[in-house]
Amino acid sequence: MEKISVFMDDYRSPPEGYVYVETIDECMALLRNHDIEHLSLDHDLVSNTRNGLMLVQMMVDEQLFANRITIHSANSVGGKNMYNCLKQAQKDLIMPQAIIVSLRPLPLKYIPPRVLQHYLDIK
Repeated sequence: MEKISVFMDDYRSPPEGYVYVETIDECMALLRNHDIEHLSLDHDLVSNTRNGLMLVQMMVDEQLFANRITIHSANSVGGKNMYNCLKQAQKDLIMPQAIIVSLRPLPLKYIPPRVLQHYLDIK
């Protein structure tokens, strides 16, 4: 199965080569049915009740992960909660230690070239 990279956000455009999803339901469908190399997640989505933290909790509950996970949310509290949830899953041996989890907030309107390189390097 070919690996894909996924970018979940409802505002920013995805880096080139990434599958773009706007909801946690779309993202969970991809996690259930594809081998995902890199998963980049936002916290704040269109729905006020179905956000990135809920997705991360579902991923942990179902033990569905990507090889690399980046939290790119500009919401500092929400992004840290997502990151901490994933790191706790690693400590609890629910999520493999080999999965690289990064917290790399992105500005809403512009992705600096050096930050974009993070996505190009692991595509």
